[in-house]
Amino acid sequence: MNSESLQRSLRQEILFARRRIYEVGEATPLHSIILEDPELKIFVKREDLSPIHAYKWRGAYNRMAQLSPDELAGGVVTASAGNHAQGVALAARKLGSHAIIYMPLSTPRMKQVAVQRHGGDCVTIRLHGDSYDSASAAAHECAAKDGLTYIHAYDDLAVMAGQGTLADEIVMSGKGPFDVAYLQVGGGGMAAATATWLKMNFPEIRIIGVEGVHQASMAAAVQAGKPIALDQVDVFCDGTAVRKVGTLTHQICSDLVDEWMTVSNDEVSAAIQFLWEQLRCIPEPSGAMGVAAILKHRHQLAGKRVLSVLCGANMDFEQLATIARRAAVGAARRRYLKIQIPEKAGAMYGLLKSLPETVNIVDFQYGKTDAEMAGPVIGFDLSPMQFTVLTQALSDGGYLYNEVTSETDVDVAFRLIHYESKLLRHPIFITLEFHERSGALADFLRAVSPHSNLAYFNYVYSGERVGRALLGFEFETPAGYDNFEQVLQSAKHAYRAYQRVSESSLKRILG
Repeated sequence: MNSESLQRSLRQEILFARRRIYEVGEATPLHSIILEDPELKIFVKREDLSPIHAYKWRGAYNRMAQLSPDELAGGVVTASAGNHAQGVALAARKLGSHAIIYMPLSTPRMKQVAVQRHGGDCVTIRLHGDSYDSASAAAHECAAKDGLTYIHAYDDLAVMAGQGTLADEIVMSGKGPFDVAYLQVGGGGMAAATATWLKMNFPEIRIIGVEGVHQASMAAAVQAGKPIALDQVDVFCDGTAVRKVGTLTHQICSDLVDEWMTVSNDEVSAAIQFLWEQLRCIPEPSGAMGVAAILKHRHQLAGKRVLSVLCGANMDFEQLATIARRAAVGAARRRYLKIQIPEKAGAMYGLLKSLPETVNIVDFQYGKTDAEMAGPVIGFDLSPMQFTVLTQALSDGGYLYNEVTSETDVDVAFRLIHYESKLLRHPIFITLEFHERSGALADFLRAVSPHSNLAYFNYVYSGERVGRALLGFEFETPAGYDNFEQVLQSAKHAYRAYQRVSESSLKRILG
């Protein structure tokens, strides 16, 4: 079947899917975000508000609702790392069937629990292999061996038609037409169906296919003229981590997608923060890829009506910490500098005092490794203009520095704070709690610097009203060591609380 015939069949199947889909869920809203600089209106299709918090239920249910009574009674099998599995589980329960779902051994527990919750006794989870490909191979083997119907995650006309109902809802919302749509692409089912329906109803719309930097399997297939398998894919955006796209989806996407682009994991993280700030929602990384692409192109889109699909919000809570750290880098707001200062008492306070008052410090990493020179790594949250002012201030102050923002700097990315314990003289380590305001740490260091040398500094902004840091001080003489408690008491105006690190913990810290 050529692409034109395939699109014609898909359009017809989307119409048929309408009746089935709304037996299970309601239409999801299309929310708008208006940006002023530049003027831009973004429409976001909220598939995170669907029955499984992702769009995948549409295709799974539409496919399974067309099975015969005998096929449903015999059961189905599929492979999925998350959202498609939940859709199949939901459909099995609604239709009175049983689903065997193969998932990689590395599938987060949250997603396994969600599948079981939606499917109940109608689902059996089998963990197999370390990748989707391994789980998929096992699922196909099971289907052939036991005579079960395999429910593909994307390369199936009925599955694609189910996904296409979200595009139908966009058209029926009455908020069109749209100038451009940014559609994230994994296997290509949602993108192919959505592009087919949008192009039919808004012939002038441009479709931009969005893939992760190390996930661009559809763009590779389009360039090669056929689906090809990538050697490896990045799994940060796990919902779009597909090594080889479908045959059907490739035919349509290669015909209807006008442009291909990639987004980095940092840019996706920035888009997640943007959606939280604008809509108070937290999508999974793949769910924010379209918006990440829009933000990347925002200055090219001035005056446009732009569409994206927030395709899911099923993410492990633990991933939020990584996303929060990467978001500011992705938005080009967070910059890390390694700054050289003399290794002597008061040098750190002198550095902080020389910084412009407008800069906001969000990360501080330092451990003493040299008797003469220190190289603290400081993370700043600032605009490009503020960064220019900061670097000028450092140059004016005679400080040498180099930028270490790139995630390839392993020490900074993983906060590996090295220090040489043998260089620390009469050390004291404390945990410090202070008011999270500009200048708070500088006030504290100003009070204690005349009495000690800062040999260790570990602080990262947590978003709370108070900041917490682990600090290490060293002293020239035992008398300075013994008097430091009095120094801390005299500086109590600059912090909320402190606690000495215990002797046992200190031994572990110093090795």
